[in-house]
Amino acid sequence: MPSLKDLRARIASVKSTQKITKAMQMVAAAKLRRAQESAEQSRPYAERMEQMIVSVAGNLPSLDAAPPLVVGSGREDTHMLVVVTAERGLCGAFNSSVVRAVRAHMAELIEAGKTVKLFCVGKKGYDTLRRDFSQDIVEYVTLREVRNVSFADARPIAEKVAEMFDAGSYDVCTLYYNAFKSVISQVVTAQQLVPVKLPEPGDGETVQTADLGGAIYDFEPDEEELLGVLVPRNLSIQVYRALLESAAAEQAARMTAMDNATRNAGEMIDKLTLNYNRTRQAMITKELIEIVSGAEAL
Repeated sequence: MPSLKDLRARIASVKSTQKITKAMQMVAAAKLRRAQESAEQSRPYAERMEQMIVSVAGNLPSLDAAPPLVVGSGREDTHMLVVVTAERGLCGAFNSSVVRAVRAHMAELIEAGKTVKLFCVGKKGYDTLRRDFSQDIVEYVTLREVRNVSFADARPIAEKVAEMFDAGSYDVCTLYYNAFKSVISQVVTAQQLVPVKLPEPGDGETVQTADLGGAIYDFEPDEEELLGVLVPRNLSIQVYRALLESAAAEQAARMTAMDNATRNAGEMIDKLTLNYNRTRQAMITKELIEIVSGAEAL
């Protein structure tokens, strides 16, 4: 049975931890509002850019003239997975959920005889994946010193992805990240970056285009030149959107995790306080019994 001194020290320690988790919860809540606004504002632009790429590519007389990033290499032998995770922990299952999805996808690809490469963005995902797949990690980018994610942080990542494709390092590139849905919900998202996912004829998908009232229009410059400019920029925009979504989801997950930790600490304090009072009462009763027994013995 622990002594009263041990119980007092334990209660004080848990109270200190509770103060820390409460402070982290408040900081995450303050950061979440700005990160959520940035993520939500990036969605319409990123979605419209994807639609524009599909629309322009659909007007090509033949995909043979399209940029390689649109049509791909024609093979699916080597897959590269870009994994976006957080730089810090204490955010619940935020990082592990992405890593779990990546592991499952890797297992399917390896079973199918494909070669898999990993491009890690974020320290937590890198530290977890390198334990079992260190030989498959071809690139690692850390944003630990970045306080607010900007387009300038996403562009080098997209450029590296494009350079590796031009060098023939992979055939298909898929981006994995946590998309922000709500404060208590983050959705693991897999988005194919290379080649651009174009709707197949007869698959039921339609490209959303503006209503031009039946007007006939031409592209200037031509579709090939437009795609040559738009596709690399679209790659940067999609990576930027993933970073913003991941940043917002991270703060939401951290706020929820710290709220749960604060509640658990409160429950532990109540249990320890009850145990402390019971132990103290038992010691007082024991001392009274000893005093009475000694008096009767005299």
